[in-house]
Amino acid sequence: MDETYINVKGQWKYYYRAVDKYGKVIDFLLCAQRNEKAARAFFIKAIGHNGLPEKVVIDESGANALALHHINVELWQNGLMLNLIEVLQVKYLNNLVEQSHRKVKGKMHQCLGWKSDEGAKATLAGIELWSMIKNGQLDNPDGLSVWGEFYALAA
Repeated sequence: MDETYINVKGQWKYYYRAVDKYGKVIDFLLCAQRNEKAARAFFIKAIGHNGLPEKVVIDESGANALALHHINVELWQNGLMLNLIEVLQVKYLNNLVEQSHRKVKGKMHQCLGWKSDEGAKATLAGIELWSMIKNGQLDNPDGLSVWGEFYALAA
């Protein structure tokens, strides 16, 4: 899990992303702040969509560590001691998600930042959707090609 900053309407916003160890997108969220509340909202959203992870690799951000600590405390209080999330704060283990920010950063530099929150969210969702299609993360019962799957979603 990592966050990067992007320019929306001349203000820097934080784009939280999580990928698994194979580079597949877990979840993403655009927030105005980089604090414990925003990190916790991201983790709750990701856990709600994908289930509880065994371990999470983060950078040296204290906000992310604090958010995960509070989630672990809640798990402990609810009697789920065996489901506690292992938190790894290792500088170079986070390189996979750092490299996956390239697509977003490249698009931001192309358009010199976004002019609205809605435009930023729509573009980021499209980038993530395309990444998920390329990684084979979506159900494809018809065995369509990548482009065929993309056009089927657009239709």
